[in-house]
Amino acid sequence: MGSMNKVLDNHYYQPGELRGTRVMNLFDQIAKKYDLVNDIQSGGLHRWWKHHLIREASVEPGNSALDVCCGTGDLSFALSAKGATVTGVDFSQAMLEEAHQKKAAATSNSDPKSQPTFIRADAMDLPFEDETFDIVTMAYGLRNLSHWERGLQELHRIVRPGGRILILEFGKPPNAWWRNMYFAYLRLAVPLIGWSVAGDAAAYQYILTSLHHFPAQRGIESAMVRLGCRQIRTKLFLGGVMSLNMARKAPSERPISAAE
Repeated sequence: MGSMNKVLDNHYYQPGELRGTRVMNLFDQIAKKYDLVNDIQSGGLHRWWKHHLIREASVEPGNSALDVCCGTGDLSFALSAKGATVTGVDFSQAMLEEAHQKKAAATSNSDPKSQPTFIRADAMDLPFEDETFDIVTMAYGLRNLSHWERGLQELHRIVRPGGRILILEFGKPPNAWWRNMYFAYLRLAVPLIGWSVAGDAAAYQYILTSLHHFPAQRGIESAMVRLGCRQIRTKLFLGGVMSLNMARKAPSERPISAAE
């Protein structure tokens, strides 16, 4: 119990309004090693999970897409490759700098107009008009918001009626034995990887801390129901280690004419 309390008492996790600052400090600290640590701690599976999200997004050429909490831009670039016009947003300037470096490298071999646009923005106060995008994605971001339900409401606000919302996030396996094994991995192995590669164990202990304070896939699913979303689906990977929550915004009601 003592070791668990130590993990849960993480200096990067601060409930309330100060949480955003702490999380931003975390991602600014690990930005340069972020992709490498993701590859190591997931055995490269995070790329397959993101590929699955892109497939579920059913991108059509000309779709407009917003990748919220875009980080170093994996989903943003994948959406662009499918023909979408993509904007990636994140509040960590260091993470955006990594995304811009990837963009610069990609632009040398392709039309710059086919690459994503990256801007700094708050996921809970997005600088876009209502019903702007056909597709909205988020990978490993919702759990980090100080008010995750407000963040989900923002995703719902800016997507067009009939548009797609896709959220990839750490899950809570429904099987108790597997959940305990998974949490033990997050508690013991992942911080060790973070310390050895990124020089910061606490930044990766934070994953388990934040997950304990987050309702995970079933909480997201319930919130989508409350928002009135349609075609709500949840896919679990590796028995719930990761989850993909998907929904469509309900179509607008057709105005009733005076004659009717």
